[in-house]
Amino acid sequence: MSKSLFDMFPDVSSKQWKQKIQVDLKGADYNDTLIWKSNEGIDVRPFYHLDEFENTPELSSAKVSNFKICQTIHATSAEEANSKALDAISKGAESIKFIIPNTSISSDTLIKDIDTSDTNIFVNTEFIDTDYIKAIDESVCVNTDIIGNLAKTGNWFSNLESDHKSFDEIVKTNNTIAINATLYQNAGANIVQQLAYALAHANEYLNHLDDVLDSKEKETLQVVFNVSVSTNYFFEIAKLKALRQLWNVLAQEYQVNPTCHIFATPSKRNKTIYDYNTNMLRTTTECMSAILGGADTINNLAYDALYHKPNDFGERISRNQALILKYESYFDKVDNPTDGSYYIETLTSQLSEKALQIFKDIEAQGGFLHQLKSGTIQRKIKESAHLEQQQFDNGALVLLGTNKHPNPEDQMKSELEIKPFVKANPIKTLIEPIIEKRLSEKLDINRLNNEK
Repeated sequence: MSKSLFDMFPDVSSKQWKQKIQVDLKGADYNDTLIWKSNEGIDVRPFYHLDEFENTPELSSAKVSNFKICQTIHATSAEEANSKALDAISKGAESIKFIIPNTSISSDTLIKDIDTSDTNIFVNTEFIDTDYIKAIDESVCVNTDIIGNLAKTGNWFSNLESDHKSFDEIVKTNNTIAINATLYQNAGANIVQQLAYALAHANEYLNHLDDVLDSKEKETLQVVFNVSVSTNYFFEIAKLKALRQLWNVLAQEYQVNPTCHIFATPSKRNKTIYDYNTNMLRTTTECMSAILGGADTINNLAYDALYHKPNDFGERISRNQALILKYESYFDKVDNPTDGSYYIETLTSQLSEKALQIFKDIEAQGGFLHQLKSGTIQRKIKESAHLEQQQFDNGALVLLGTNKHPNPEDQMKSELEIKPFVKANPIKTLIEPIIEKRLSEKLDINRLNNEK
């Protein structure tokens, strides 16, 4: 064919579409009827059009086809964790994340017989020990996040000076920094706040390391953003695309590697203990958003992770969800499936602009650490979480099976192997910690107390 298939159809402008919609509304107001405002302050329109762009959106640099399926393993025993990892790899896991509680766990034993050239290994230590971390095999990506620990627990591992000294030595050894942005989402921050805080969090490290790393180390610096993804499908896709754009801008200012690694996990905030199978639907769409948004690693959350200890069945189901998306739904066949979607491109741009403004405000007021110490970050997250909680309580935000169409016959009290509620921490803290809290927590407690 010498002409494009669509050449026979006349162009329809954005103005013409809006006029047609206005006629079909039969007098109803266009703005009041069809435009809704998100918690991020974004007006979401019923349609998006190319003629609303000054320039055609650029192609993204994400390689969606390369995403890896990860499984997290809590290493209470090095031998058992290694055996579990090898089993998971044989059943489809392409990456493993070990959470190490103490220095008695041998890192060499953890990765024994694992081909680290083919399987990405991530390690999170719940402590900071320079000698231990520096001895971990160089093929392993070690996530050391001293600011993330401060934000979550309210205290440094030791103290500010000691933590930063250890941090410098660790980064000089493995040339990697990690930013735990999952905390902000799970505590109730909206998407713009999540992006802004992740960027400001990273900026604290870059500013500190500016004189620590030489030019070659900066060029090869690996940055891992650990993010949580919720069920606002298109917004979450745009969030990850915006995160890459924002990191690229910040990295260029410091002349560091502009490529980052996004490690995505489904949110805990919207998960429930009642009608728990619905969690599988939530995590499936969240993994889809993460993949389409360009996450490098997808670590699914087991449907029963809130109330059961890690178990073979829950882990197999969560792993298989990701395998189905990759190998049966063919989510690994296109590198940039969302490029050219005017809606997603617009959301990405708006989220980036709003997050950048908050980031600039944080820096103008002393930086992320200063605002953590003053309680400003915590207060802003609480305000956002309170708004979302109100929406859940009044039914505007729906969790099926929990605040809409609950099954009164559900009995969960005997199922709780772990308590899925906020735990009081009596220790004295340097700052107010950022507390993760689920939307359905109060409702879950009331239902448990009323079980016969």
